[in-house]
Amino acid sequence: MSSPDIASILENSRELDRLRKEQEEVLVEINKLHKKLQATPEVVEKPGDNSLSRLKSLYIQARDLSEREVTISNLLLSQLDTFLPSGPPGQQRRKMDGNDQKRKRMKSDSDISRLSPSMRSHIEAFVSLKDEQVAARVTSDAEKDEWFVVKVINFDEKTKEFEVLDEEPGDEEEGSGQKKYKLPASCIIPFPKRNDPASTPEFPAGRQVLAVYPGTTALYKATVISTPRKVMIPCITHQCPKIDSGYLLEFDDDEEDGALPQRTVPFHKVVQLPEGHRQ
Repeated sequence: MSSPDIASILENSRELDRLRKEQEEVLVEINKLHKKLQATPEVVEKPGDNSLSRLKSLYIQARDLSEREVTISNLLLSQLDTFLPSGPPGQQRRKMDGNDQKRKRMKSDSDISRLSPSMRSHIEAFVSLKDEQVAARVTSDAEKDEWFVVKVINFDEKTKEFEVLDEEPGDEEEGSGQKKYKLPASCIIPFPKRNDPASTPEFPAGRQVLAVYPGTTALYKATVISTPRKVMIPCITHQCPKIDSGYLLEFDDDEEDGALPQRTVPFHKVVQLPEGHRQ
């Protein structure tokens, strides 16, 4: 990889660090307001009090930062795939002599040592996805991309590939057993955490997303009609956000009787639409 490529990765990782620090600062302010409202809820009834509007503004800021973090993270995933090529390393080693292998290994070690903590944390995040369900692009041809819900079996830190399991292959698949795939990081999108709605990016009405079609394990492009409803519930030390509804979506090519039906999908089954998606 050339120096400009390394510079771009480092610049994006620094931007990710900055976003996370800013998110932490916003979270501190949100928690301060939570404690204030929990201790003196009557304050919102006083003329001139702007606690609720301030809280709303902080949540919007947190959402925007989270969406920006997703964008930068996806960009870094693509850059990592280029920086850390997939495939069995043994195949390339057979084409090199011992000195070539040594020089290649020394260069690779040098490049990795220059990565920021954020880049190293991405590798750790990949490893932590073991046993989690994720969205995976398992096929890609000249006409369309196909995404399914799969379970992560393992992340190979050497080849930088995910081993995933399609637990419910379609009827058209040969055989009835479960199917395994080995995929690069660019083919994997983690789902939002069901038990952590505060860190979940919110896609506004009109935004195109990738979502699990109800009753299936396949993901398709859809347009957001309305966003999930958030409510505040008591936590141990403050009020916590909870999402008690799903996205209302219109899936592409889902026409019934000349119209697109609107379908509800849980927030943790909706992810950002990959750039260049073909359906």
